Amino acid sequence: MSSRDEILSAIRLRRVRNEPRPPPYHPAAIDGDIVAQFARRATSQAAEVRHLQSMDDVPAAVADILRGRNMQAAIHLPPNSPGDKLRWQSAPGLTLETTSPGPDDAALAIAPYAIAETGTLAYASAPDAPASWHFRTGLEIVVLRADSILPHLEEVLAKVKTRGDFPSTINLVTGPSRTGDIEQTLELGAHGPKALAILIVDG
Repeated sequence: MSSRDEILSAIRLRRVRNEPRPPPYHPAAIDGDIVAQFARRATSQAAEVRHLQSMDDVPAAVADILRGRNMQAAIHLPPNSPGDKLRWQSAPGLTLETTSPGPDDAALAIAPYAIAETGTLAYASAPDAPASWHFRTGLEIVVLRADSILPHLEEVLAKVKTRGDFPSTINLVTGPSRTGDIEQTLELGAHGPKALAILIVDG
Protein backbone atom coordinates (compact mmCIF):
# COMPACT_ATOMS: atom_id res chain seq x y z
CA MET A 1 0.00 0.00 0.00
CA SER A 2 1.36 3.38 -0.98
CA SER A 3 1.63 6.33 1.38
CA ARG A 4 -1.24 7.97 -0.48
CA ASP A 5 -3.47 4.95 0.03
CA GLU A 6 -2.58 4.83 3.73
CA ILE A 7 -3.51 8.48 4.22
CA LEU A 8 -6.81 8.13 2.38
CA SER A 9 -7.63 4.95 4.28
CA ALA A 10 -6.99 6.66 7.62
CA ILE A 11 -9.23 9.54 6.58
CA ARG A 12 -12.04 7.17 5.61
CA LEU A 13 -11.79 5.32 8.92
CA ARG A 14 -12.06 8.54 10.91
CA ARG A 15 -14.97 9.94 8.92
CA VAL A 16 -18.18 10.14 10.90
CA ARG A 17 -20.65 8.00 8.99
CA ASN A 18 -23.84 8.88 10.82
CA GLU A 19 -23.76 12.54 11.74
CA PRO A 20 -26.72 13.50 13.90
CA ARG A 21 -29.02 15.96 12.20
CA PRO A 22 -29.88 19.17 14.04
CA PRO A 23 -33.45 19.45 15.26
CA PRO A 24 -35.90 21.36 13.02
CA TYR A 25 -35.82 25.12 13.54
CA HIS A 26 -38.94 26.61 15.11
CA PRO A 27 -39.10 30.43 15.36
CA ALA A 28 -39.73 31.81 18.82
CA ALA A 29 -43.36 32.70 19.45
CA ILE A 30 -44.27 36.38 19.65
CA ASP A 31 -45.93 37.17 22.94
CA GLY A 32 -48.73 39.71 22.69
CA ASP A 33 -49.13 42.42 20.06
CA ILE A 34 -46.66 42.04 17.18
CA VAL A 35 -46.86 45.78 16.39
CA ALA A 36 -45.83 46.63 19.95
CA GLN A 37 -43.09 43.99 19.77
CA PHE A 38 -41.73 45.51 16.57
CA ALA A 39 -41.79 49.01 18.06
CA ARG A 40 -39.90 47.86 21.17
CA ARG A 41 -37.24 46.07 19.13
CA ALA A 42 -36.79 48.94 16.69
CA THR A 43 -36.53 51.50 19.51
CA SER A 44 -33.91 49.37 21.26
CA GLN A 45 -31.81 49.66 18.08
CA ALA A 46 -31.79 53.50 18.15
CA ALA A 47 -34.70 54.00 15.73
CA GLU A 48 -37.33 56.66 16.43
CA VAL A 49 -40.82 55.14 16.25
CA ARG A 50 -44.09 57.04 15.97
CA HIS A 51 -47.65 55.74 15.66
CA LEU A 52 -50.02 57.46 13.24
CA GLN A 53 -53.74 56.91 12.74
CA SER A 54 -53.79 57.26 8.95
CA MET A 55 -51.63 57.94 5.90
CA ASP A 56 -52.96 61.51 5.89
CA ASP A 57 -50.91 62.12 9.04
CA VAL A 58 -47.59 61.24 7.38
CA PRO A 59 -46.68 64.63 5.82
CA ALA A 60 -47.13 66.53 9.09
CA ALA A 61 -45.12 63.89 10.96
CA VAL A 62 -42.31 64.12 8.39
CA ALA A 63 -42.23 67.91 8.73
CA ASP A 64 -42.17 67.64 12.53
CA ILE A 65 -39.26 65.17 12.46
CA LEU A 66 -37.25 67.46 10.22
CA ARG A 67 -37.94 70.48 12.45
CA GLY A 68 -36.97 68.50 15.53
CA ARG A 69 -33.61 67.66 13.98
CA ASN A 70 -33.08 71.21 12.65
CA MET A 71 -32.91 69.89 9.09
CA GLN A 72 -33.94 71.53 5.85
CA ALA A 73 -37.68 71.20 5.13
CA ALA A 74 -37.12 68.89 2.17
CA ILE A 75 -37.70 65.18 1.69
CA HIS A 76 -36.31 63.03 -1.15
CA LEU A 77 -38.54 60.44 -2.82
CA PRO A 78 -37.59 58.11 -5.69
CA PRO A 79 -39.34 58.89 -8.99
CA ASN A 80 -42.81 57.27 -9.18
CA SER A 81 -42.68 56.34 -5.50
CA PRO A 82 -46.00 55.43 -3.84
CA GLY A 83 -45.15 58.27 -1.46
CA ASP A 84 -46.09 60.70 -4.24
CA LYS A 85 -49.75 60.01 -3.48
CA LEU A 86 -49.57 61.30 0.09
CA ARG A 87 -51.31 64.61 0.93
CA TRP A 88 -48.11 66.67 0.98
CA GLN A 89 -50.13 69.88 0.61
CA SER A 90 -51.12 69.41 4.25
CA ALA A 91 -47.51 70.22 5.24
CA PRO A 92 -46.90 73.68 3.73
CA GLY A 93 -43.27 74.62 3.33
CA LEU A 94 -42.11 71.03 2.86
CA THR A 95 -40.33 70.50 -0.47
CA LEU A 96 -40.31 67.19 -2.36
CA GLU A 97 -37.13 66.22 -4.20
CA THR A 98 -36.69 63.35 -6.69
CA THR A 99 -32.90 63.60 -6.89
CA SER A 100 -30.74 61.07 -5.08
CA PRO A 101 -30.24 62.01 -1.41
CA GLY A 102 -26.87 62.77 0.13
CA PRO A 103 -25.48 62.30 3.66
CA ASP A 104 -27.04 65.59 4.85
CA ASP A 105 -30.48 64.89 3.34
CA ALA A 106 -33.65 63.13 4.45
CA ALA A 107 -35.40 60.53 2.30
CA LEU A 108 -38.76 58.82 2.57
CA ALA A 109 -39.10 55.08 2.10
CA ILE A 110 -42.16 52.84 2.04
CA ALA A 111 -41.41 49.56 3.79
CA PRO A 112 -43.51 46.73 2.33
CA TYR A 113 -42.82 44.45 5.30
CA ALA A 114 -41.25 44.37 8.75
CA ILE A 115 -40.22 41.67 11.21
CA ALA A 116 -41.59 41.89 14.75
CA GLU A 117 -39.09 39.40 16.20
CA THR A 118 -36.10 41.67 15.56
CA GLY A 119 -37.54 45.12 14.78
CA THR A 120 -36.26 44.82 11.21
CA LEU A 121 -37.55 46.55 8.08
CA ALA A 122 -37.63 44.44 4.90
CA TYR A 123 -37.25 46.25 1.58
CA ALA A 124 -37.77 44.36 -1.67
CA SER A 125 -36.07 46.30 -4.45
CA ALA A 126 -38.24 47.64 -7.27
CA PRO A 127 -38.02 50.33 -9.98
CA ASP A 128 -39.89 52.76 -7.70
CA ALA A 129 -37.91 51.66 -4.61
CA PRO A 130 -34.20 51.51 -5.52
CA ALA A 131 -32.06 49.71 -2.95
CA SER A 132 -29.25 52.26 -3.33
CA TRP A 133 -31.32 54.97 -1.63
CA HIS A 134 -31.07 53.12 1.70
CA PHE A 135 -27.30 53.67 1.69
CA ARG A 136 -27.09 57.32 0.61
CA THR A 137 -29.28 59.38 2.88
CA GLY A 138 -28.40 60.84 6.26
CA LEU A 139 -31.90 60.41 7.69
CA GLU A 140 -34.34 57.79 6.45
CA ILE A 141 -37.99 58.25 7.35
CA VAL A 142 -39.96 55.06 6.81
CA VAL A 143 -43.69 54.64 6.34
CA LEU A 144 -44.85 51.24 7.55
CA ARG A 145 -48.42 49.99 7.70
CA ALA A 146 -49.19 48.12 10.90
CA ASP A 147 -50.68 45.19 8.99
CA SER A 148 -47.39 44.78 7.09
CA ILE A 149 -45.58 43.74 10.28
CA LEU A 150 -45.13 39.96 10.35
CA PRO A 151 -43.80 37.82 13.20
CA HIS A 152 -40.66 36.37 11.57
CA LEU A 153 -38.41 36.53 8.53
CA GLU A 154 -39.89 33.30 7.19
CA GLU A 155 -43.33 34.89 6.84
CA VAL A 156 -41.84 37.90 5.05
CA LEU A 157 -40.06 35.70 2.50
CA ALA A 158 -43.24 33.70 1.92
CA LYS A 159 -45.16 36.93 1.28
CA VAL A 160 -42.53 38.19 -1.15
CA LYS A 161 -42.69 34.92 -3.10
CA THR A 162 -46.45 35.17 -3.52
CA ARG A 163 -46.07 38.55 -5.26
CA GLY A 164 -44.52 36.98 -8.36
CA ASP A 165 -40.93 37.36 -9.52
CA PHE A 166 -38.49 37.36 -6.65
CA PRO A 167 -36.73 40.76 -6.36
CA SER A 168 -33.04 41.13 -7.14
CA THR A 169 -32.35 42.17 -3.54
CA ILE A 170 -34.10 42.29 -0.19
CA ASN A 171 -32.51 44.74 2.22
CA LEU A 172 -33.02 44.02 5.91
CA VAL A 173 -32.57 47.14 8.03
CA THR A 174 -32.48 47.12 11.83
CA GLY A 175 -31.84 50.62 13.18
CA PRO A 176 -29.40 53.18 11.74
CA SER A 177 -26.27 52.02 9.95
CA ARG A 178 -23.37 51.37 12.33
CA THR A 179 -19.93 49.82 12.62
CA GLY A 180 -17.44 49.01 15.36
CA ASP A 181 -14.52 48.18 13.08
CA ILE A 182 -12.42 51.19 14.05
CA GLU A 183 -10.89 50.66 17.50
CA GLN A 184 -14.11 48.89 18.58
CA THR A 185 -15.87 52.26 18.80
CA LEU A 186 -19.48 52.30 17.65
CA GLU A 187 -20.00 54.75 14.80
CA LEU A 188 -23.40 55.51 13.26
CA GLY A 189 -23.81 56.14 9.55
CA ALA A 190 -20.96 53.96 8.34
CA HIS A 191 -22.79 52.30 5.45
CA GLY A 192 -26.08 54.18 5.34
CA PRO A 193 -28.27 56.59 7.31
CA LYS A 194 -27.08 57.95 10.64
CA ALA A 195 -30.68 58.18 11.84
CA LEU A 196 -33.85 56.19 11.22
CA ALA A 197 -37.42 57.24 11.98
CA ILE A 198 -40.32 54.80 11.50
CA LEU A 199 -43.92 55.94 11.12
CA ILE A 200 -46.26 53.03 11.89
CA VAL A 201 -49.62 53.77 10.28
CA ASP A 202 -52.59 52.00 11.86
CA GLY A 203 -55.22 52.87 9.26
